Amino acid sequence: MIKFFNTLKGKVEIFQPIESGKVKLYTCGPTVYDYAHIGNFRAYIFEDLLKRTLKYFGYKVIHVMNITDVDDKTIAGSQREGKTLNEFTEKYIKAFFEDIETLNIEKADYYPRATQHINEMVEIIKGLIKKGYAYEKDGSVYFKIVSFPKYGQLSKIKIEDLKSTERVDTDEYTKENLYDFVLWKAKKENEPFWETELGPGRPGWHIECSAMSMKYLGETFDIHCGGVDNIFPHHENEIAQSEAYTGKKFVNYWLHCHHLIVNGEKMSKSKGNFYTLRDLLAKKYNPKAIRFLLMSTHYRKVLDFTFEGLRQASSAIQRIQNFIYELENGKFQPGETQEVKKILNETKKQFDEGLRDDLNISVSLTALFTMIKKVNILRNNNKVFKKDTENILNWFKKIDSVLGILDFKDKKELPPDILAKIKEREKARQEKNYALADKIREELLKKGIILEDTKEGTRWKIIK
Repeated sequence: MIKFFNTLKGKVEIFQPIESGKVKLYTCGPTVYDYAHIGNFRAYIFEDLLKRTLKYFGYKVIHVMNITDVDDKTIAGSQREGKTLNEFTEKYIKAFFEDIETLNIEKADYYPRATQHINEMVEIIKGLIKKGYAYEKDGSVYFKIVSFPKYGQLSKIKIEDLKSTERVDTDEYTKENLYDFVLWKAKKENEPFWETELGPGRPGWHIECSAMSMKYLGETFDIHCGGVDNIFPHHENEIAQSEAYTGKKFVNYWLHCHHLIVNGEKMSKSKGNFYTLRDLLAKKYNPKAIRFLLMSTHYRKVLDFTFEGLRQASSAIQRIQNFIYELENGKFQPGETQEVKKILNETKKQFDEGLRDDLNISVSLTALFTMIKKVNILRNNNKVFKKDTENILNWFKKIDSVLGILDFKDKKELPPDILAKIKEREKARQEKNYALADKIREELLKKGIILEDTKEGTRWKIIK
């Protein structure tokens, strides 16, 4: 049993998919007018954690993430740089896929682009006009929100004071400005446009997600995700236009992650605290630490991003890796113990309970680190045996399907020339040629390999 906080209902609910064993998931993807920043990746990693968790508990997940490659921002950017819309957006689409690979974010099954789904949008808009939910004005088409009585069900806003003559053409606006929103924008000079049955023009932002999600997931699907800033107007408008068009419930569970701030302040270029993933990589921060930090705060809490937090995340990962290294390379007697078995079973239970409780990853991580502490005490007292280490390592490999931060390596992965250097150093130590031994140690350290001299012999591990 998994529970999620459903924004639509305003409470935690038991998750029940439409089809047993299968989850249809839609997540709001990038608007490709710039490099994605760490606030964007907070949302993408939350969604990755959600997807990985569902798969961990045995669900098959069909995941769609849209790419917004036509809207006010992408058009403004292409005009500013004197490029076609496709030339401008292609650069940032490529960068987005590079970035999610760097952060070990699992790929979606579909990445529909808005510009490739204009026909689907036009069909929905035509249907809304026919049913009386939309109207044309000066070549543009608007959704009449007073025609949809359930408007506001997600964002909990009220429309009693709406003046039906008010309308808006911009893609984004605040709750203080409640307007009929644009579905189709009339052709403007120097803007890309499509010739359609609605006339020449381009889609509004909100209709894009409705068209793409329903094409790949159906008229009703299980989960829709995004940041809290998407709740209004974007997701509220998605619900209105989708349900007005189909007459069916659009989405059963809406999950939203909270904002990311930096050192207690809103991220802003003017404040100098605005960071893309590439900015952090240029500062030599480990992408696994970035992933860990963005994942480790519960998704419904504000995440305060700090460089000290990044350092702590790096230390936390290293602590796990050191533990794995000791289990992989230590000398253990055959057999297993009931004490370690009990600790591992308790940890498994607590780790899973945290994930099942609205993705409470902090509970899961606490269980993991508590286990490491307990097992290390036993290991230092020679109370851990070979089968114990195999059971723990197998479990770590399983949970890394959720965490996506760990490395499992063995000595066979070292190139022959490196192994030869290690043997050369061992011989130098035996011959008391410590100058050569130290020189080889430093040489290998520069290549990211630490050597440790133990009573059982020389051991190595890879660092980044």
